[in-house]
Amino acid sequence: QVQLVESGGGLVQAGGSLSLSCTVSGRTSSGRTMGWFRQAPGKEREFVAAISLSGVMTHYADSVKGRFTISRDNAKNTVFLQMNSLKPEDTGAYYCAAGAGQGLEYVFERAAQYGYWGQGTQVTVSS
Repeated sequence: QVQLVESGGGLVQAGGSLSLSCTVSGRTSSGRTMGWFRQAPGKEREFVAAISLSGVMTHYADSVKGRFTISRDNAKNTVFLQMNSLKPEDTGAYYCAAGAGQGLEYVFERAAQYGYWGQGTQVTVSS
């Protein structure tokens, strides 16, 4: 099994920055594509960013491209999401996810391709 725990959410003014972390644990936690998703109240969960198992490939939603950066430290089993120039529409619960398969140097944005999810951390951006 794989366990994911997010941290770093909070309240920030528009234009500010936040950094989210996701710590991954479990016997089969290594070698997976990692992703971040978010869900605003009353809306469906949406893809934010993904990073391949070695970090050589990244992929972003158009709405965050140029503002958010995903990275990972495999030695520490941690994935990060640096969020800059935050907007009120970035508000929501942010979820870390681990790919269902292992050993694939690939990025994907469909939620169905992720087999493990964290409990989420709230990000609120005030105008």
